[in-house]
Amino acid sequence: MREIIHQRDAYNVSVVIPAYNEEMRIGETLKAINRYFYGKPMTRQIIVVDDGSIDNTAKVLEALREEITDLIVISDGPNHGKGYAVKKGVEASRGEYILFTDADNATPIEEFEKFYPLLKDYEVVIGSRFLSRSNIVVGQPWYRVLIGRMGNMLIQFLLLEGVKDTQCGFKAFQHGAAREIFSRMRINGFGFDIEILSIARLLNFAVKEIPVSWHNSRESRVRPVKDALRTFKELICIKLNLWGGRYS
Repeated sequence: MREIIHQRDAYNVSVVIPAYNEEMRIGETLKAINRYFYGKPMTRQIIVVDDGSIDNTAKVLEALREEITDLIVISDGPNHGKGYAVKKGVEASRGEYILFTDADNATPIEEFEKFYPLLKDYEVVIGSRFLSRSNIVVGQPWYRVLIGRMGNMLIQFLLLEGVKDTQCGFKAFQHGAAREIFSRMRINGFGFDIEILSIARLLNFAVKEIPVSWHNSRESRVRPVKDALRTFKELICIKLNLWGGRYS
């Protein structure tokens, strides 16, 4: 593992977590991340972007700031969307590498063990639920799996041939690549994953997709049909933006 970090970076890793009404899950996730990095030969910061939560997420985060060092909380309302929140976190990050992950810890933070050495050679490393060695501990309902697989076929056909899973919420970047990619991002919703990978490919960044463990949360707020339709619209917008040279 690399022990030397660039002068501009204060940490080896910045972990970015978007959160919206996550009072029931964010606490355990942050404690798990804190335990994982404890004693490891790398420095880290944790950035939570509270994207307009209307529950007690803010109170939970405030209490945890006394327990977890280098925890930064960014509060921004009203709710803008997951993509917007991740971008805010990336802009505030000071790590040599940047990882974003979900508030429910669906992909356990321990999976970063496989990502860290790869980030020396790849600007972008993404987790995948759909590779042969992926480990689905708790699966989604069949209709969500069907919608996801059909959506991925369309994404591959229109934009990202060869990428099996654009939507897994566990992605890591070299710092400079993340800044280049997210500064061009225009999508605030779930389609932002597709957009940042499309921009990475446009900029000729090396992207590595690797299998991860993953468990579906029964408390997931993804609305299968409504969010799928919205993501399809965003997919078309991304295609038009690429044609129009808006990411150049």
